[in-house]
Parts: sequence; structure tokens; C-alpha cells
Amino acid sequence: MTALAGTGTLTRLALRRDRLALPLWALVTGGLVASGPGSLGGLYDTAAARAELAASMTANSSMRSLYGPVFSDSLGGLVAWRFGAFAAVLAAVASLIVVVRHTREEEETGRQELLSAGAVGRRAPLTSALLAALTLNTAAALLIVAGLAGQGLAGALALGLAVGGTGMVFATVAALAAQLTESARLAKGIAGGVLGLAFVLRAAGDSGDASGSSVLTWLSPVGWAENVRAFGGERWWVLLLIAAAVLAQTVLAYGLAARRDVGASFLATRPGPAAGRLATAGALALRLQRGALIGWGAGFLLGGLVFGGMAEGAAELVGDNEKAREIFERMGGQAALTDAFLATMVSLFGMLAALYAVGAVLRAHTEETSGRAEPLLAGSLGRLRWAAGHLVPAFGGAALILLAAGLGLSLGFGGSYGSVLGAALAQLPAVWTLAGVATLLWGAVPRAAGAGWAAAGLCLALGWIGPALDLPQAVLDVSPFAHLPRLPGPETTWTPLLLLTALAAALTAAGLAALRRRDLQV
Repeated sequence: MTALAGTGTLTRLALRRDRLALPLWALVTGGLVASGPGSLGGLYDTAAARAELAASMTANSSMRSLYGPVFSDSLGGLVAWRFGAFAAVLAAVASLIVVVRHTREEEETGRQELLSAGAVGRRAPLTSALLAALTLNTAAALLIVAGLAGQGLAGALALGLAVGGTGMVFATVAALAAQLTESARLAKGIAGGVLGLAFVLRAAGDSGDASGSSVLTWLSPVGWAENVRAFGGERWWVLLLIAAAVLAQTVLAYGLAARRDVGASFLATRPGPAAGRLATAGALALRLQRGALIGWGAGFLLGGLVFGGMAEGAAELVGDNEKAREIFERMGGQAALTDAFLATMVSLFGMLAALYAVGAVLRAHTEETSGRAEPLLAGSLGRLRWAAGHLVPAFGGAALILLAAGLGLSLGFGGSYGSVLGAALAQLPAVWTLAGVATLLWGAVPRAAGAGWAAAGLCLALGWIGPALDLPQAVLDVSPFAHLPRLPGPETTWTPLLLLTALAAALTAAGLAALRRRDLQV
């Protein structure tokens, strides 16, 4: 039996298991870029307007840190500037999730050991996971190329390869992380932390250098994708740097995988104390969720500081372009550009907080399916008390990380502490509604609990991309965030906040009631 025996079968299994998630990720990533010519072409419909935008964005250090410098004032160049970095980050996030899911997560649940008892080679699991990620990134790159080329934009190949290549860089980062730790959750955290660091390095480098040639930018794989310079005098040789990183990390991951047993890792798990210190199920749940809560809180605080510092430059971002101003006002809801920018950022943090809340709720589902919940519930502990232990960090933790975001925005902006903190907390009813949806799915239809991620992702897409695409209000209203008052601003409407809070409570109660009646899923 060779080291790659069974790779084809495992790959087909991985693609079948992700037959919905992979196409969705590819469509979102490719569709984000392909929608760019329509939205930017309508906003800046003349060469003079595009040249003015490119010059103002390149001169604005805050905007360079967010989107990067503009290398070409053509429509294709503006699309690459506005959507390229975020598409690369989306591809990276999807790739690291796919690789960890089909490597470390399979080992953690014990399924990989069962599969390895058959005719499965040593390197087959890792190879099949990387092939699944390669399929995802190839599909996203093809959608980008086809979408832009179909609108008459020659040069889309470089952008598609840059986005897909960045996804593969972080797929191999995740492959390395999966060898280092015994926990799939920690492996995702390590890979996600590397991605966050890469984005921060790129942002810091571009903030100080308008040419994209900063050392910090070149230390970041996201910066490499930017420096391919699609539509702006393509640097094809940068793709060789991306390919070299993918190859080196793949070889290292294979080397590490060959030196450990299935289920083992290179970072030893720290043993717990001899005497137990967790007296309640709630304390155990908080201990399990503590790392994620601290990580999200620190990220929200840092992000708030960065975006708060950009608020004063909001007017410079759109200049005198009325269409751009209209989009910001649709996203932020206020006529004043600074308030609109802050409201937009608060709304973005709210939608991201929904991802945390859904993940925290579904941590209970993971505990159930892994078999760790059954021993706890075999004693006097009731299901509702056990479930409540996980829901408190989910709902309460969402409030804490939004407070961190509001504090960061206030400190970065340099004032309006009360109004910005209040605006951040006003996102909670919508966040709790999506957490309630996840609770209902987990309690009533546990096999479909993962659809909670799809609901949160749909709301994120509608809130962040929908206004720029000028989607009908009826479509935008699918998201609970569309019904929130746009703050900070002079007016506050309490009715939607109360109604969404009541809806979240009803969804959560229905999910818990269903959990009490059904059998445990193992």
C-alpha cells in the first residue's frame, strides 16, 4: 500500500460532504469580484472620475490601510483595488476551514482512525483535504476570470490567480496548524491568527507606503496578492512567490504528518489540575469558550481602533460623488458622512459578532456529537442547565465583544463615547436573533445545525455587499440587521429593537423545548 492509497476515495467523500458549502464559498468569493464593474462603473462612469478616485485613495493613508493602493485608474484596476484584498481573505478563510475540517477535525472525532484501519495511506487524508481546498480556489478563480472577462475586462486572469493562490497559501497554513495541535478549534484559531496578522501587516505597510513596496506588505501573503497588480501592469513573477510558499508549506506539513500518530500532535495538551476546579456545567462551558471570547474581543477592540481612526477621513473617501455618498448613507443611515461611516462600521461589527454567537451556540452541538455531553447528562444535570451553560457565553459574549468594538471605535475616533457604545449595543437584538436561529436548528433539527452558519453568512453578505449592488429593499429586509435603527444618529426607534429581542427569545425557547424532547445525537 502506498502513502497516497485511498486519496481519490477520501477526496470524493470530502467533496460530497461539502457539496453545498464549497459551491457557496466559491460563488460568494467570485460573485463579490464579478459584481464590482457594475457597482463601480455606475459610481464612476467617466475616466476623469475614476482618475480622481484613484488619486484621492492613493493619497489617503487610512483608505490604503483598508483597501491598499490603487495601481490603475481603469475600471478593472478599481475592481482589483476595492474587492481584491477582501476576496483573497474570503478565499483564505474558506480554505483554512475546509482543510481543518477534513484533517484535524476528523482525527478529533475518531473517524480518521476508523478510516485509516482500511486501505488508506499515510498521506491520503492530508492530500484529500488539500485537493478539496484546491477545488474550491480553482472554482473561485474561474468565476472571477469568467465574471470579469464576460464584462469586457481583459486581465482578469491575474486577479483570479492571486485570489485563488492566496486561498491555497492559507490552506497549507491550516495543514501545518492541524499537525501542531490536537484540537480542531485551536487549529482554526492558529490559522485564523496567521491570516489576521497577514492582513494587519499588509494594512500597516500600505498605510506608510503608497507604492505597495513596504517590507511589511511583502511579509504578508495578502500583500503578495495585492502586488500581483492585476489590471495595473501585472507582475506575474509574484505568483511564483505564492506558489513557492504553497509548495514549501505543503512539504513541511507532509513531513510533520509522517512523524506523528493519528490523533497526536506536536503541541502537547497541558494536563489539568489533580483536583477539579469546575463545579458547574456553566463553568465548564465558559472554560471551553474562554479562548474564543478573548480572541474575538481583542480583535474587535483592535479593529475598532483602526476604523475609528478612519472616521474623520470618510468625507475624503467619497468626495463630491453623490452616488458614493448615497451608498454610504444606505449602509450607515445618516446624512452626515462621519456618522454614516461610524454606523457602517458598527453594523459590520454587529454582523461579525453574529458569527461569534452562532459559533458559540454550535459549540454545544459539537460537544453533543463528540459524545462529551452524554457523560455529563447521565447524572443529575438537566439538559436545559447544560444548554444554558453554552448559551450564556454565546449571548453574553456577543454583548462583551460589541462593547469592545464600540470602545475601540470611540478611542480611535476620539469622542462620542456614549453614542458609539450605544450604537454598538443596539446591534445585539439582531445578533441574538441569529443566535436564536442557530439554537432552534440545533434543538429541533440537529443534522441541519450547520445551516446557522449559512444564515449568518447570508446576513453578512446582504448587509455589506447588498447596498453597493443596489439590491431591492425587500431582499435586504431578509436580514434582521436591516430593521435596526442606524446609529449613531439623532433618532432612536425602540420598536424594532424590542421586537427582535422578543423574536430571539422565542426562537431560543423553541430550540430548548425541542432539545428536551429529542434523543441525543452521537
